[in-house]
Amino acid sequence: MLVELTDLIIDFLPIMMFASLAILLFSGYPVAFILGGLALIYGFLGIFFDLFNFIQFFLFMPRIWGFASENLVLVAVPTFVFMGVMMERSGVANDMLYCCQVLLKKVPGGLAISVAVMGTILAAMTGIIGASVTMMTALALPTMLKQKYNHGLATGTICASGTLGILIPPSIMLIIMADLMTISVGDLFLAALMPGLVLAGLYIVYIGVASGIKKDLAPPLPPDALQVPKGEMAPLMLRSFFPPVFLIALVKGSILFGFATPSEAGAVGAGGATLLAWINGRLKKDMTVAVCQSSGLTVSFIFFIIITATCFALVFRALGGDDIIEEAIHEAGLTPWGLLFLIMGIVFVLGFFLDWVEITLIILPVFAPIVVGLEFGDHVTTENRAMIYWFTVLVAINLQTSFLTPPFGYALFYLKGIAPREVKLGSIYKGIIPFVILQLIALVLVISYPSVALWLPGLG
Repeated sequence: MLVELTDLIIDFLPIMMFASLAILLFSGYPVAFILGGLALIYGFLGIFFDLFNFIQFFLFMPRIWGFASENLVLVAVPTFVFMGVMMERSGVANDMLYCCQVLLKKVPGGLAISVAVMGTILAAMTGIIGASVTMMTALALPTMLKQKYNHGLATGTICASGTLGILIPPSIMLIIMADLMTISVGDLFLAALMPGLVLAGLYIVYIGVASGIKKDLAPPLPPDALQVPKGEMAPLMLRSFFPPVFLIALVKGSILFGFATPSEAGAVGAGGATLLAWINGRLKKDMTVAVCQSSGLTVSFIFFIIITATCFALVFRALGGDDIIEEAIHEAGLTPWGLLFLIMGIVFVLGFFLDWVEITLIILPVFAPIVVGLEFGDHVTTENRAMIYWFTVLVAINLQTSFLTPPFGYALFYLKGIAPREVKLGSIYKGIIPFVILQLIALVLVISYPSVALWLPGLG
């Protein structure tokens, strides 16, 4: 009886490890500590059941060093974080949003559309969702509420537009995913660009159509609102709109066209953002220190999770976790399409409870080896690793929902934290539903038409 129980524990130890992770994530304890702690606990359990050797713990350091510390691809993460924080703290992003509002004020739902446009532009600056959502909430939401905008439309637009930075390059998430999947960052940026713009276009079309059909959702602005004299409009655009857009085009174009690596382009972006702050007379010592501190905290958070997730994945694989998953999938008799939809379903459900960092670092290492062997006939060619790029973009689109879906949608709480008391959490939840549906529509479009993602990088 004892032998049978021991064999059963040995067989299910990886599943127990994954289940422990799922349970402890609800404890509110820092995710990095949970991942690292479970790696140690189940490593010692593996030693007890003769599935793991103590010497394998020493593999943590070379894996951490090779995957994070010495990884030239991940060097781009701190520079893009700094670029985004500098844009937000120096007021450059605020000026651009105001300019967009002035330009679109006569369009039905113009304020909401300007937020969607600004979200797309901010996405090209940085992947820091918190900065984008809080900045647009502070600047745009009071004006939208003052003009009697529907609370759901106003908050849903801000939350959804603020999360575009997870998909539109240069995205920190895409950099990490490219490294996990051992694919080109530049090609993945190209593959994700068109789906990201399609999704932004869906947001704008929805806002315009909904505002046109139901006038009380977005009442038109009075003539005197956001009034800028004609002689000042051109200087406003030259000062607030064109410089940051030029910097974005320079950074993004240098990566997409192969003139610079992501780390080099990120350094240019960080320097350019600092230069814009200096030109606008806002590069003060206190602000610069605050930018460095905020950037350091964000980068530390990301890399601490990367390090502990690396340890977790090593122990999980050593205990036979990959074999159990592969065997379960084969015994289920799923077709490649069935497996694809299963993975998409898992990612979508996990998005209700986890952040993109945890999902990416936990799910991709487990499913990537399996996905490599999938065959979809003529739908997606396996040449030039096109299928891997397609799958990675699908996961990226799916992961955007993790910021919007309750109960732990971070964008919702970023907004609620600084929104006026009159904006109820129920209105925010209702407001994001149409945008989550639009994200799923974009996911279905890319699944049905892979060329949306593969055309720009020349993969299909």
